[in-house]
Amino acid sequence: MKESILNVLLYLFEHYIYDQPDLVQDPDTLQNNLIQAGFSPTEVSKAFVWLETLAQDRPQGSIPKLKGPMRLFSAAEQERFDPNACGFLMFLEHNGVISAEQRELVIDRAMALDQDEIELDDLKWVVLMVLFNQPGSEAAFAWMESQIFADDPEPVH
Repeated sequence: MKESILNVLLYLFEHYIYDQPDLVQDPDTLQNNLIQAGFSPTEVSKAFVWLETLAQDRPQGSIPKLKGPMRLFSAAEQERFDPNACGFLMFLEHNGVISAEQRELVIDRAMALDQDEIELDDLKWVVLMVLFNQPGSEAAFAWMESQIFADDPEPVH
């Protein structure tokens, strides 16, 4: 298995953050558990930095809403994002699952994964982790979770 920041994050999310949030309080123990699970210390450290940055980007009170007709992806983003991932991200925003601010946070966190290509499945997990970290996004999180785990995802109406 090719190790990546996303693999560490998915393992963390599935085994600790989602099911046992109390265990996340001790980062040293958590880091040791990840290394014992087979992840390299380098990838574990990168995943912790990724999560710290996500936590720092949590909204603080009232933030002005971004407005605009369309989000254009930079050349670097276009090189890394699979076209289906870009389309899905725009679909989520257009249908009110995520806000423009959350879209930007998703793009930032996806780019921070340090992967050559960000495919649709990878992006869905990043969206789920971002929504999990955003107060007031419980309904969007539940919908996104159903999209990841359902065999036949339901469309947004």
